[in-house]
Amino acid sequence: MKSHPLLSGCLITALVVLFFLGVTVIAYNFLGKNKMTLVAGEKVGVVEIKGLIADSKTAIKQLDAFLNDQTVKAIVVRINSPGGAVGPSQEILREIEKIKVKKKVVASLGTLAASGGYYIACGANLIMANKGTATGSIGVIMQFTNVEDLTKKLGLNFFTLKSGQYKDVGSPFRPMTPEDKEYMQRLLDNIYQQFISDVARNRKIPVEKMKSLAEGKIYTGEEAKQVGLVDEFGNLPDAIKKAGELAGIKGKVQAVYPPKDRFSILGLLMGEDGEETLANLLAFTYPQPAFLPSWFR
Repeated sequence: MKSHPLLSGCLITALVVLFFLGVTVIAYNFLGKNKMTLVAGEKVGVVEIKGLIADSKTAIKQLDAFLNDQTVKAIVVRINSPGGAVGPSQEILREIEKIKVKKKVVASLGTLAASGGYYIACGANLIMANKGTATGSIGVIMQFTNVEDLTKKLGLNFFTLKSGQYKDVGSPFRPMTPEDKEYMQRLLDNIYQQFISDVARNRKIPVEKMKSLAEGKIYTGEEAKQVGLVDEFGNLPDAIKKAGELAGIKGKVQAVYPPKDRFSILGLLMGEDGEETLANLLAFTYPQPAFLPSWFR
């Protein structure tokens, strides 16, 4: 090593960096894990739902933590999302429906709370939005790509072995048959009816009226309030204040946010939501029914 001082210096530097990075990870996890921001007195918990909805685990964990915290008297669900996968959206809605009978839940719609984002919001006791919030887009979509012609030009052949007529529906290597399209449309129609039913029930809107609103259209917050999809106008601080009022908190309403569970290298490189962002991207690499606006896919 003496004959290679540059190599030695680089190695020592790398070891020092790794040492301090390791200490940082340990300290962050030890001090931050499962510890909520210390705020004295009664407060309002804020759960943020951002980006594509691909998983429900984090949101449900945070909602349950606030439900079980006796100092948290109400919850604000802050939504900035175009929607996402059907299953996770339904799981988060179900959790909000269970919680709102015990603690008041206010949905605060940010820049975009469309499709699955609105689906989650409809479970709250009260929905607040800005006049320019993009919301609604009530519907279900599933998109496919067909690369059959491209593979032929490249001289590639793909063969599929299957058991069951519809096992390879949506394959990018063959066109969809009329039977395939009918089958997939029935699937989407069933999920669409679930969407309409859940929103109608939570918003106390007649199903027939709900059908006229559920055409996949984007509404501004102002338009959404006119048709009964939104209750009041206001930003996040307004929603926090409103949640406190509904819960009977006296004086200034204080907000508390869930802690980050752990520190990670991926999170350091891609931002605090790096791992979730990557998971969201991977989750939508294959066709699936989704609560999403068509222009987002």
